[in-house]
Amino acid sequence: MSLTVKNLSVTYNPINQGNTFTSGDFISGQVILDVAKDTKMQSLSVKIKGKAEVHWTERHGKTTVVYSDKEKFYSVERFFVREDITHGNEMLKDPSGQPYSSVVAPGRHVYPFTFQLPLQHFPPTFKGSVGKVVYTLETKLSRSMRISSKDKTEFHYVPRPVVSNPELMSPQHGAKDKQMKLFSSGSVSMNINTEKMGYYLGEGLKVLAEVQNSSSRTIKPKYCLYEKHSFFARGKRRLHTHDLLKDAGEPIEPNSKKTVTKVLSIPPSLAISILNCRILKVEYRLRVYLDVPYASDPEIKFPVVILPPPPVSGATNSDFGIWNQPPGSNVYPNPPPMAPLAPPLNMVGPPGQFGAPGYYGPPLNSFPAPDYPGPRGQFVPPSFPGPPGHFGPSVSNQSDPSAPPPYQEYQFYPQLPDHPEKS
Repeated sequence: MSLTVKNLSVTYNPINQGNTFTSGDFISGQVILDVAKDTKMQSLSVKIKGKAEVHWTERHGKTTVVYSDKEKFYSVERFFVREDITHGNEMLKDPSGQPYSSVVAPGRHVYPFTFQLPLQHFPPTFKGSVGKVVYTLETKLSRSMRISSKDKTEFHYVPRPVVSNPELMSPQHGAKDKQMKLFSSGSVSMNINTEKMGYYLGEGLKVLAEVQNSSSRTIKPKYCLYEKHSFFARGKRRLHTHDLLKDAGEPIEPNSKKTVTKVLSIPPSLAISILNCRILKVEYRLRVYLDVPYASDPEIKFPVVILPPPPVSGATNSDFGIWNQPPGSNVYPNPPPMAPLAPPLNMVGPPGQFGAPGYYGPPLNSFPAPDYPGPRGQFVPPSFPGPPGHFGPSVSNQSDPSAPPPYQEYQFYPQLPDHPEKS
């Protein structure tokens, strides 16, 4: 900051205990400007923005290759002060309806604003190893012959809960047979069923396994839930996988058949699945396999989708984000800190310098939806209020609702060259 501009900051007012915002919420805040002497501004603006970005480097011999990409969901800027008004950006006015002055006296000046978040379904806030999804408020002060002053703050966005969806709530089924060789004889087979694909944080994932052990060895069913973070740039994929939990069932003796039921508890600290972003994905898999001594283990994988938490019954726009949670749960392990509030308006500056909070700027409901690479209708509520045709109706191509479609039909990834990494 210069000697003239002592402080420029942007803050917002939390609307719930979780300090989160969702589609359609109003986010109100203040741009705070402290100056040491009379100051003339060319422009003073506030911007709301949502974007995803990825960035990583790879060494190929002596060459370092940079892979990066960005996807912008929306960006809207409003001006309190602007000398050049030919660009058509809407000017914010003080509570009396008058334009803000471009010259400010020494002291603190507070400029209130309110945006309405778009109604579209955007990816939730996320930070990974080489990529992130961020939502920010930014302010910029421009003066003649001076370097611009800037400030920004992040807010935590969570998409609205997905309503009942046949694809997410349908049972999943898989079967696998294996003929034993070398150090054992006979065969083993398993039929695996799960209740559904979509789960809330802290919910139990029930797995029903019917295992036929016609071999000469004792086998044991095992379970593994793991996460997949995929990042895409310049036709390349960067993949990160991590095992979240493992469990095992009771041993199954040779020449016997057994039905095993296992309930795995979804960790309450997981990130929500992200399947509607072009450059990054957050996915989960359940791997069920048989531990066979001296042989490769037959396995079946099921996609698992972590859903946004449902609101408390009767919740309204102002208290969205306060959900019923299991004891000890932490829906968002690293929520942003509560934004500091501006000081009372009657404590600083001369009369008439401040606007009263509560000005509701134009709603941001005209943003185009981001590219949505997921399956048709997978995450769009039937009552989706956005413009028609952005996502399409919910359609299922499954002939048998108890059988999941082939992995490729989920379209979890853009069409890229085959990769040998863990799927």
